[in-house]
Amino acid sequence: MNVAAEEERAAELAGPLRDLLPPVDFCCAYGSTLLHARPDGTSMVDYILGVADPLQWHSENLERNPAHYSRWMAGFGAGAITGLADRVGVAVYFNPFVEWRDKKIKYGVVRMRDLAMDVLTWDRFYLSGRLQKPVHVLVDNWDIRKVNSINLEMATSASLLLLPEEFTEYDLYAQICSLSYMGDLRMLFAEDKDKVKKIVEGSFQSFQLMYRPLLQEYIAEGLLKTSSHGQYKTFRQDCGPSTTYELFYVLPWTIQRQMQGRHTLHGKEIPPRTIVSSKDMAANCVRRALRRRVMVSSMRQAMSGLLASGGAVAAQYLGKKMAKAWQSRVA
Repeated sequence: MNVAAEEERAAELAGPLRDLLPPVDFCCAYGSTLLHARPDGTSMVDYILGVADPLQWHSENLERNPAHYSRWMAGFGAGAITGLADRVGVAVYFNPFVEWRDKKIKYGVVRMRDLAMDVLTWDRFYLSGRLQKPVHVLVDNWDIRKVNSINLEMATSASLLLLPEEFTEYDLYAQICSLSYMGDLRMLFAEDKDKVKKIVEGSFQSFQLMYRPLLQEYIAEGLLKTSSHGQYKTFRQDCGPSTTYELFYVLPWTIQRQMQGRHTLHGKEIPPRTIVSSKDMAANCVRRALRRRVMVSSMRQAMSGLLASGGAVAAQYLGKKMAKAWQSRVA
């Protein structure tokens, strides 16, 4: 896509921000719809909106766009909307199936502080996982950009722990993309089985722009060696104890804390230092910690969405997801 086409696409994506919604402090558009140059009219474009005060934002949006909310949530008001997001969900409130000109959009509203904390600490591993993949940033924010650079480094470290000694550049991006789907119950029945493949293949150059600076640092430090064979660049990583230890300590403290819990092998407790000096054990701990986080967050957000949207809208959304999942499995 050339520069003029990209600018036109960005202006089109920013349309709801200009003409429909109250002001926001951060916004990105994402999702499989954006992998196609001209998505069909039945597709939804997804947005994450970061705002300083969700209560105030929803109050203004209820005055502007009451039809975006289910009738009963609109009746309860902004306090109930933010309370549902914070107490049941993962601090994000989504409005799906919003009509915008000839398209449908879905937007999730999150408090800026909660967005930054999840990106930096992986405490919910929900929006942090989304920002590890390419997105179209429509309203930039320096604080989010700064913490997300750390998020990308942590995602790279976690993926290197999970990958074998030798892997391709494609394998790395697929592993990074897969982190936020580990343990996601939707992947069992309501998501395209080829979702990761489609995201990586459709956004490969964008992944390169995001992660190549980090990979060049790792190569310069001797953690990675690279060669070019076939379609994708090949990497060989150092799997020794010191590198494993270094990669582990790049991960957020929420993951480190779980990994430094009590672990046993053949009935004997293993000291934390032993855990992170073994790549296989570190990989298993990372995998287990992320699966637990993603499972809890996906369940909480699903429950929040069900309560927010009501049965009919939730069934419509789930039905579309399951139809896409079914098509990918019978293709």
